[in-house]
Amino acid sequence: MAVTPLEYEQKRQRLVAFLQARRGSHVRLGKDTSNLFRERKQAPGGRLDVRDFNNVLHVDPQSGIVDVEGMTPYVDLTRECLKHGVMPAVVPQLKSITIGGAVSGVGIESSSFKYGLVHETVQEMEVLLGSGDTVLCTPDNEHSALFYGLPNSYGTLGYVLRLKVKTVPVKPFVKLTHVHHRDAREYFADLGHWCGRDVDFVDGTVFGEGEYYLTIGEFVEEAPYTSDYTFENIYYRSIRERDTDYLTTEDYIWRWDTDWFWCSKNLYAQKPLVRRLLGRSRLNSITYTRMMRWNSKWQVTRSLERLLGYRSESVIQDVDIPLGHCPDFLDFYFEHIRFTPVWICPIRAWDKAARFALYPMDPDETYVNFGFWDVIRGRKDLPDGYYNRLVEARVRELGGIKSLYSDSYFTPEEFWSIYNKASYDALKQKYDPDRTLKDLYAKCVRKE
Repeated sequence: MAVTPLEYEQKRQRLVAFLQARRGSHVRLGKDTSNLFRERKQAPGGRLDVRDFNNVLHVDPQSGIVDVEGMTPYVDLTRECLKHGVMPAVVPQLKSITIGGAVSGVGIESSSFKYGLVHETVQEMEVLLGSGDTVLCTPDNEHSALFYGLPNSYGTLGYVLRLKVKTVPVKPFVKLTHVHHRDAREYFADLGHWCGRDVDFVDGTVFGEGEYYLTIGEFVEEAPYTSDYTFENIYYRSIRERDTDYLTTEDYIWRWDTDWFWCSKNLYAQKPLVRRLLGRSRLNSITYTRMMRWNSKWQVTRSLERLLGYRSESVIQDVDIPLGHCPDFLDFYFEHIRFTPVWICPIRAWDKAARFALYPMDPDETYVNFGFWDVIRGRKDLPDGYYNRLVEARVRELGGIKSLYSDSYFTPEEFWSIYNKASYDALKQKYDPDRTLKDLYAKCVRKE
């Protein structure tokens, strides 16, 4: 949808008026979608309605930049970019993720070994502060500290209204090569090798001990065939079944969305009958997220587990581990967490001179994201967050860092030793001195 400068300014002024009328009182974001996997406590405060900031404003394939509003879902952003023969340099795996959410949180995909995390592809952003003021942040203007400090702030320093993001050219198809390994150390060594090759995408899937796959993606102009994983066939199963495969570029981008990676199995959506009843249009992360939130609200699964005498803990985590320590983390994982599959995605800094204050990673290091999302059930009476705490401790021991979109159990001292309290406090004092927006620890750990 085209938005004129006047229409954009009218929308912005509506938000400014809302915040100025509530200055000093807590405000929360009001939007239709969320990919946070931690329950939020009900809290007083106004809701800032940003739902109409969801437009792609301009795609410039020559300069490699897309100008887009912050609440635009990636499904819409990517569709518009593909019309111009480009895609955002990093497209997170789920259609409902918004570009502003991926910057304020942490967004990753199989191009991250080339371009880093989503926030590393941002050229500039307009940020709405809790006061109602807006500031334009670039890497080298007077608000550069906020430019480098807003990623991983989860809306506690301000909200992204508009941003310019790097795009890259695409070809019509992606050729996939699935490489099978049986030894973990050889697997991660080979992953590091592929990160140095001239390919377009690298990720992996761990199906169990001794069953490790790398998937290498390369843009191609022609394909002998294309596979369809948007309905009856399931993408992650094909990794074990095929050495090579071909997808359209759009289908490659959303290959994980149809089955929420593999988590649709928990909603029985991989059963042929259920799959057909849902239909192609409902097989996506948007449907599954709604079902999950309904279940969380009404406590259906939890009540049934209690009735059967089980205790359960959701272990939904994405953690980034230095490449050299990945075999050690995998040993820990199979000893304590165990459920599979596990997603594997390498990350390397796009700009080695950039330093993002609240998500500190060594720019000279290759990291590997381990994504694992399921529930551990048992009859033992374990402390709250037992398995998640084990993960957090091991990640710290190995020099890694975890994303904050899901449950966290850090003490304040542990949390701020990782996520840079000095920089955060300075940013909070400058850009939200009235504390209109929640504190990062309160929001991400205390779930306020």
